[in-house]
Amino acid sequence: MPTAVHVSPTPAVALVTGSATGIGHGVAGRLLAAGMTVILHGPTAALVEGARDRLVLAGLPAEKIELEVADFRDLHAVAELAARVESRHPCLDVLVNNAAVAGSDTRTLTGDGHELTHQVNYLAPYLLTRLLWVPLCMTRPGRVVNLSSSLHRTGNFNWGDLDRVKHYSRTGAYAQSKLQLTMFTRAAAATAGDHLLAVSVHPGVIASGLLPLYARTGAPIDQGAEAVARLCLPETAPVHNGAYYDGADETPAASLAEDERAIARLWKSTAKMVGFDRLPSPAAA
Repeated sequence: MPTAVHVSPTPAVALVTGSATGIGHGVAGRLLAAGMTVILHGPTAALVEGARDRLVLAGLPAEKIELEVADFRDLHAVAELAARVESRHPCLDVLVNNAAVAGSDTRTLTGDGHELTHQVNYLAPYLLTRLLWVPLCMTRPGRVVNLSSSLHRTGNFNWGDLDRVKHYSRTGAYAQSKLQLTMFTRAAAATAGDHLLAVSVHPGVIASGLLPLYARTGAPIDQGAEAVARLCLPETAPVHNGAYYDGADETPAASLAEDERAIARLWKSTAKMVGFDRLPSPAAA
C-alpha cells in the first residue's frame, strides 16, 4: 500500500524527459517559475534549443535551464544521459519520466532489439531512474513522477513475450508500457522507502501528440502540465508514496499494479532486459 510522505521545501533541480514539446514543456515551465533549475531533455539538439528559447521568451530565467539530448531508442544514450546529469548534480530532486511515443501501426524494433513503444515508454525510464537512483536518494527525499495513462487499465502482457513478437497492436503496446511504468512506480516506492517518493499520474486526455490513442479532442496541454507539476512540488497535504493519480485525484491503479509478486517479477525481468540483473529486487531491499 502507498505510504504517506510529508514533502520538503521547494526542490532545487529537476530533470523532465520529453520536455521539448507538449506536457513535458509545460511542466518544465511551471517548475522554472517555482524557482527550480530544470534540465530540458529531447531527442535532438534543435528541439531542446527551441524549447529553451520559448521558455526564455516567456520570461523564465535562462540561467536556470540546462539542455540534454538523448534518443530513448538507444539505451546507451539513456545511460550516457544519466552519467552526465549525475556528474553535474550529485543530488537530483525531481525526475519526471514524461518522454513517450504513441508507437506505430506495425511492430518496429529499436537498435537494441526491443519493440519501440516498450523501450521508449518503459525500458528507458526504468533504466534512467535506476541509474539516477543514488542522486535521487541523496535528496529530501527525491521524487520520481512517472506519466502513466488511464489506458494502463486495459494493458496486459505475456511474461515470455514482453516485446510483443506475437499479438502486436499499437494501442496494446502503449497500454502495456503504461501498465509496466505504473508497476515500476510501486516497485521504486517499495524499494527506496523514505529515501524516494515515486508516484504515477494520468494527466488527462490532453491535446498532445498522444491524443489519437484516446480521442479526437482533448483538454489544453496546460491542464495536463498542471496535474503533473503539482506532484513535483511540495504540498501542504502528504503525497502518498507509490500512489496512482488521475489528474489531482489519488485513485486505485489496475489490479496488476497492486500485485506485489507481479511487481517484483517485472522488476527482475526488466533488470535483465536492460542489463542490470544484479540490481536488488524490491523484496530484498
